[in-house]
Amino acid sequence: MTDDILVKTQNLKEYFPIREGVFSRIKDYVKAVDNVDIFIKKGETLGIAGESGCGKTTLGRAIIQLIKPTDGFVYFIDNDLTKINRKELRKMRPHMQMVFQDPASSLNPRMTVREIIGEPLVINGTAKGEALNNKILELLRTVGLDEQHMYRYPHEFSGGQRQRIGIARALALNPDFIILDEPTSALDVSVQAQILNLLKYLQKKFGLTYLFITHNLSVIKHISDRIAIMYAGKIVELAPTQELFNEPLHPYTKALLSAIPIPDPILKRKFIPLKGEVPSLVNPPPGCRFHPRCDHATQQCSKVEPVLMEVKKDHYVACLPDET
Repeated sequence: MTDDILVKTQNLKEYFPIREGVFSRIKDYVKAVDNVDIFIKKGETLGIAGESGCGKTTLGRAIIQLIKPTDGFVYFIDNDLTKINRKELRKMRPHMQMVFQDPASSLNPRMTVREIIGEPLVINGTAKGEALNNKILELLRTVGLDEQHMYRYPHEFSGGQRQRIGIARALALNPDFIILDEPTSALDVSVQAQILNLLKYLQKKFGLTYLFITHNLSVIKHISDRIAIMYAGKIVELAPTQELFNEPLHPYTKALLSAIPIPDPILKRKFIPLKGEVPSLVNPPPGCRFHPRCDHATQQCSKVEPVLMEVKKDHYVACLPDET
């Protein structure tokens, strides 16, 4: 990897077995992530967007090794995380953290805020005693909370405050890389803006690298440097944020962008409806997985699977050229 790339995946796959019968024999596989190649530069935010069930969260969990990939490679600071043992992986854990979608379920309801944020520090032997309390208080203040919140329980906080606690916990071990799994989707719109601004502030202050997962294109436009569009377990387009919004190339990306509401009753955008349903990840269609729903599909699209290729500088797309 080049010096400016922190995270890189190659041919990453995550297949979940479908079992049946008394002996739980494997009948088939859910191909949640299928041959995904992405890279994330140091200090940038890569956004992953797509419909629910397209494999976004599974991709994030596979990268951080919360689930073991079926196949492929995940490189982090020049280490292949899929090949190192548990002891070596544990040494890498402080450098990569995750903020989960639902702050209510990701925080232990029986632990105080002090215990939640202090747990990774205690486990890793980073701080104890007065130094531990000082570090926890510093983290709370960094995310906009204070000393009065240390001995409260998660149920005593609002959704936005709970997410701030989750972010403080992720920051505890001074990570280089944080995966943000729809961190604002469970929050009110006004609170979403506060959390996004906090994340941008923290990134600038600590030099963090983010993988931001969401289905909300308005949110991802605000925070991401580059965006990858995911469909049925595959990346179909990857480009710098402004270019993706100004000049989308994949038909699926165009349809997604056309559905973004415009906060002006006079202005209108041409809506591109998507026919059919999202394909099964057990038996995806042959060729291009989007071709059954694509108005521009040709016979070739049902036979040949397109490869993600760079069509212009830093702009990648997986779409067969128009035969016409």
